[in-house]
Amino acid sequence: MIDLHMHSTFSDGTDTPEELIGHAVGLGLNAVALTDHDNTAGLPRFLKAGEGKPLRTVPGVELSVVHRPGAMHILGYFIRHDDPALNDQLTRIRTARSERNREIFDNLNKLGLSMTWDEIAAFAGEDVVGRPHFAQAMVTRGYVSDTQEAFDRYLARGKPAYARRRVMTPEEAVSAIKSAGGVPVLAHPISLKLKFNELRDLIKQLRFQGLEGVEAYYSQHSNGLRDQILHIARDFDLVPTGGSDYHGAVKPDIRMGVGFGSLNVPDDIVDRLAARRNSA
Repeated sequence: MIDLHMHSTFSDGTDTPEELIGHAVGLGLNAVALTDHDNTAGLPRFLKAGEGKPLRTVPGVELSVVHRPGAMHILGYFIRHDDPALNDQLTRIRTARSERNREIFDNLNKLGLSMTWDEIAAFAGEDVVGRPHFAQAMVTRGYVSDTQEAFDRYLARGKPAYARRRVMTPEEAVSAIKSAGGVPVLAHPISLKLKFNELRDLIKQLRFQGLEGVEAYYSQHSNGLRDQILHIARDFDLVPTGGSDYHGAVKPDIRMGVGFGSLNVPDDIVDRLAARRNSA
């Protein structure tokens, strides 16, 4: 059993990189990947924590990219986490994210949802503040009952506190990952909010741009959607990857390795991804 989609305190997860490794070892996982949002800073600690442990550690990242409707993320596996060009781009993205956070903060206060910056930042750990941290602070203040309500009423796209931010295009994300020696993979296609034929056409286009895989095994994918994505992956010679999208306490229903309980990502995917890295 493996899990190639996890987040730490360096993005919007609640476990440190070391805690992720400890948890994975306790569960008997054979391989894990750390894929923090637009951030590689946790990877040195993650890789070091995995040294001498009975599992394989894969350095990764999850890049936010432009897409309508829905949301698109591109995962990068086996990246050189110290690649200067990639990290320059990630620094620019995080700077834009900080500017956006200040706008969200102002919007919430204008709506009468008064909070201090320190109480929001306290939820972020080592990471730049993001919308999940606003949501957690709103729950603590009693403005909403849970983080989902915070997004549904205030923080999601089109809601009164939402603010846009600069992200990469899909082509930029794929290119950045490949330039850093990595393997680009389309994350959780369910978030794209596309019909099957639209999804197929998009993945075909991304394949021409250098995409090497697509996340078929995912906590929120139905068996039917998983099978559809597996079919697309076969048609376009893509590696069908998978992971839980584990975030720790912020998404307590999603468990490492098994998602909502039935996730089972084939072990051989790691070798298939590694082969794409070597041939890229």
